[in-house]
Amino acid sequence: MIDYSEGTGKLYHIQVAPGEVGRYVILPGDPKRCEKIAQYFDNPVLIADNREYITYTGTLDGVKVSVTSTGIGGPSAAIAMEELKRCGADTFLRVGTCGGMQLEVKGGDLVIATGAIRAEGTSKEYAPIEYPAVADFDVAFAMRQAAAKLGLTAHLGVVQCKDSFYGQHEPEVKPVSYELLNKWEAWIRCGCLASEMESAALFIVGSCLKVRVGTVLLAIANQERAKAGLDNEQVHDTSGAIRTAVEAIRLLIRQDAQEGK
Repeated sequence: MIDYSEGTGKLYHIQVAPGEVGRYVILPGDPKRCEKIAQYFDNPVLIADNREYITYTGTLDGVKVSVTSTGIGGPSAAIAMEELKRCGADTFLRVGTCGGMQLEVKGGDLVIATGAIRAEGTSKEYAPIEYPAVADFDVAFAMRQAAAKLGLTAHLGVVQCKDSFYGQHEPEVKPVSYELLNKWEAWIRCGCLASEMESAALFIVGSCLKVRVGTVLLAIANQERAKAGLDNEQVHDTSGAIRTAVEAIRLLIRQDAQEGK
């Protein structure tokens, strides 16, 4: 394998060395969320800060865990997972935000992705488009249990992943508006819960690397509710999604110990 550490012992992009992260890693997109998430750990330590990648490591229930930001979109998220896997991680929990698509998904609700529509480019460089992007069942189920325990409203189902934020929010002015608008309508008719940018890539890369991946998202708002003339509160507090991921890790730690994983 190529030495991407350039002799430093640390992976090139995330600047983390093997052994500096736990097997369980929370993956927010925004680097500014890392310190907030790390506060839920016992004895968190800043490991690295390079480009969009900030990493803290601490413990939960005596087990080493970490948080690493991925930046926006599939390419940088895939790099983070590739390098974290090389450092010893094998269970990844994405914590992020999304826009609701089904009318029942309100601002402030959580969306736990069971699968993702691959309307982005990164996953196509890992697997043929026919291969589905699906979450690990144990991780998704742990997230569902965690949200229920915390008394949070959570929807389980498919999310749509794209590369262009403004392709979603201003599709009518894009040269390919015919495709963007028609496919958006198709995703809604198929029951897609929400739109975001990273899960499809993470699920596919996770399948290729043989690691476990799950996603929990805060629905900031829902443009379809606004179109329908329904209330459309905007919520930006990600603490519910963060607490869900932290509690899910606790559940996975106990489950993995019982099963000898």
